[in-house]
Amino acid sequence: MEEALDPTDRWDKDKIAERDKLLAALAASNLQYLKGGRVVGAMGTPTRTLSEFIQEGDVQSIDQEFERAIQNASVSPREAVSAASNILESVCKVIIAEEGLPMPNKQDLQSVWGVVRKELRIDPSKVEDQDLQTILSGLIAVVHGIGSLRTHASSAHGAGKTPYRLEPRHARLAIHAGHTLALYILESWKKRQAETLAS
Repeated sequence: MEEALDPTDRWDKDKIAERDKLLAALAASNLQYLKGGRVVGAMGTPTRTLSEFIQEGDVQSIDQEFERAIQNASVSPREAVSAASNILESVCKVIIAEEGLPMPNKQDLQSVWGVVRKELRIDPSKVEDQDLQTILSGLIAVVHGIGSLRTHASSAHGAGKTPYRLEPRHARLAIHAGHTLALYILESWKKRQAETLAS
């Protein structure tokens, strides 16, 4: 499944066709192939939405959403970046809804992140440890970077006069950074919920 194949090679064309048939058969059964020989249930089924995964704290399912974005990075980096941004937006929007926070007029990633960041007190200046300040500042920059990359280079918007040269490695960087941030946001939310219950 992961063998590098040349679509111009006569023998490889047959292998590619067989691989495509296998992927189609998996998809028809609501399954997907993951790197390393794993076959898992495909995400986005009608029974459970990403919002439900987030509300239930189902980190494994959220991990699989990011894994699916990673799988698309080589084939369609623009789609993968769009997916990473959408997952982060969903995390923020679920927290806003669950906490009864005011939804910003502009519901892009940076706007919803601003509401959630304030609610969860994710503020580097409030942390005494300088190393953690540096990491938190980096996470804040990640949100702006992913949001901007989605706007300028993803499939979410039409390409301008000069198309952005988005490579699979760039998409993977955005996805991995987004995954780290999503888990940190969810852990911070759980901590805040526990503090609220204890008080």
